Amino acid sequence: MIALVRHAGGVVLPVLAHPGSKRNAVLGERAGALRVAVTAPPEKGKANAAIQAVLAAALRLKPAQLTLLSGAAARPKRFLIAGIGPEELGRRLATLLPPAPAQPDLGEAPDACDHGSRGGPG
Repeated sequence: MIALVRHAGGVVLPVLAHPGSKRNAVLGERAGALRVAVTAPPEKGKANAAIQAVLAAALRLKPAQLTLLSGAAARPKRFLIAGIGPEELGRRLATLLPPAPAQPDLGEAPDACDHGSRGGPG
């Protein structure tokens, strides 16, 4: 689950950047951050600008609604998302991410020796 944090100016979205990738895409979630791949290299802010554009398009926001708060020269980043609440941002993120894997049923396991009605002595 992505750790969204309320901020006076909106909502802080943690991002894990993957610059120099083969394509621009939202890859999923890792360690509470949204993984974003961009083809731009990590030099002179090119990757940060590309991440901002990918996020804006994926979240249906204007690029001006996203501000890089921290991580300009690092893979972990924090973007401030303005003009949208954490609930709505959470809903939009949920449409981008694959559903969480189903939890295994921890009920009683069938008896390993129970062969049902396969015939045999009655």
